[in-house]
Amino acid sequence: MTTPAAVRVAPATTSRLARLVTDVRAAVDRGLPPDLTAYLVGEQLAPHLGASDLLTDEQYEGDPDRYRQHLLHAERDGSFSIVALVWLPGQQTAIHDHVAWCVTGVHQGEEHERRFRLVSDGAVARLVATEDVVNGPGDVCGFAPPGDIHRVWNGGTGKAVSLHIYGADISRLGSSVRRVYDLRTDES
Repeated sequence: MTTPAAVRVAPATTSRLARLVTDVRAAVDRGLPPDLTAYLVGEQLAPHLGASDLLTDEQYEGDPDRYRQHLLHAERDGSFSIVALVWLPGQQTAIHDHVAWCVTGVHQGEEHERRFRLVSDGAVARLVATEDVVNGPGDVCGFAPPGDIHRVWNGGTGKAVSLHIYGADISRLGSSVRRVYDLRTDES
């Protein structure tokens, strides 16, 4: 499974999510470079992960065919978006990079990630795996392009839910993905 189900705008929000939006807005409004912004946003996200009052029941809904993306908030000025991704066992992304900085935090379950580096041997480009990461509940990571090529999947046996905060307007773009890579990899 390589693409999310259609973007769905959440019909309701929780008071905890509203506080998270306010906290993220304050970090983003500082106008710092993307890598520092991602770090600060991660600090704001971490205390909310795992809280039972963060998401509504509908925002936990998955899709049997592919991971589901629930748009929780898109800032009016386009400076950031907050998305809940719901992964059923085995669901994954394609290898991709992003249009902007990103912070992810695991709310429930675990999210597996393989990071890649793009290398060129003359006229032939390929991807080399550089790191495998398993993030559990409460774990936060962030990055900023370039160098943000990865694949993400639910390698567990239950549902996984993660919050992703992007430095872009996902309601307008539909996705945070800049490019999908269909190149040879060194994966076995």
